[in-house]
Amino acid sequence: MPSDLTTAIFALTAEKDLPREVVVGAVEEALAITYRRQYGTIPEARVVMDVETGQFRVLGKKKVVIDIRDPRTEITLKEAQDIPDPGGLGDIVEVDITPPDFSRVGAQSARQTILQRIYEAERDLAYKEFADKAGELLTGVVQRIDSRGVVVDLGRAEGLIPPVEQVATERYRIGQRLKLYVVEVNRGTGRMPAIVLSRSHKNLVRRLFEVEVPEIYSGIVEIRSIAREPGSRTKMAVMARQEGVDPVGACVGLRGARIQTVVNELGTEKVDVILYDDDPGRYVANALSPAEVTDVIVEASQKRAEVTVPDAQLSLAIGKEGQNARLAAKLTGWRVDIKGESAAAAPPLTAEAVMPAAESVP
Repeated sequence: MPSDLTTAIFALTAEKDLPREVVVGAVEEALAITYRRQYGTIPEARVVMDVETGQFRVLGKKKVVIDIRDPRTEITLKEAQDIPDPGGLGDIVEVDITPPDFSRVGAQSARQTILQRIYEAERDLAYKEFADKAGELLTGVVQRIDSRGVVVDLGRAEGLIPPVEQVATERYRIGQRLKLYVVEVNRGTGRMPAIVLSRSHKNLVRRLFEVEVPEIYSGIVEIRSIAREPGSRTKMAVMARQEGVDPVGACVGLRGARIQTVVNELGTEKVDVILYDDDPGRYVANALSPAEVTDVIVEASQKRAEVTVPDAQLSLAIGKEGQNARLAAKLTGWRVDIKGESAAAAPPLTAEAVMPAAESVP
């Protein structure tokens, strides 16, 4: 084998941060394919390479016989005695079948196949590293922005934030460092696995709080539900699994330090942390925070809650363009109807009050 191929192996090992045995295996496989394509005498031939010396051998399997009928697949018992593991009559042994000119011709012909096998090995290693990362939080650096979305450097591999997983209010720039939620990881068809990332997924908020709040990570505080409108506002319901723990306070942190770290990562997005309650009425009332709730009437069969708030709190309870009420409904899974105290206290209109009086006919 030419010495420059050996040098190339060392260079690829360092450049792509691949284990040497992976690169060597890829080269051996590529050379074996080239041998079978060019010579084709023994289909199961394999290549063994010594990277340190730059030498390689082509090995093929042959059957030990007394009289040879097919020299491509058979070897005499006498000839078999000259190999390291000779075997006995009828055994299958591996024999050095390296063609005289294969060191020069084979390596040159295999160059493209070698590169292809190394790319595949690189992709397989990257896939193994990221295959179990789906649903996790990763940090990456924006590498480029193209028609497919935002391409992020994750170290050994690249990930993509497609337009559907981006936040409309965020502006991404090359070199920007981001925390990202991994939606899915596939082997892909190119040189690298397909890693789909998200900045808009509601579980991005969940993972950020798990990092910032030890009580959530340890399970003392549980996130029961999250409703998110990316770039604008998120509501998150939490509960304590241990008596004496304030779940909302744990998430907010001293002087709001923990929640502020999460908000800083999300940019301009607001985050409301509310207390989960097994009682639907109290849960819905909590979900409408920061508005104060006077009364809640629940219809369990329809999963509907009729909420009464002070008149001065009505716009706050509904929120801008209905956002607060909409997020509360998503968070709880209940339909939420809101009205002010004056409307709730008003008697229902009678038919006489609705219908105008008939005019008298002179």
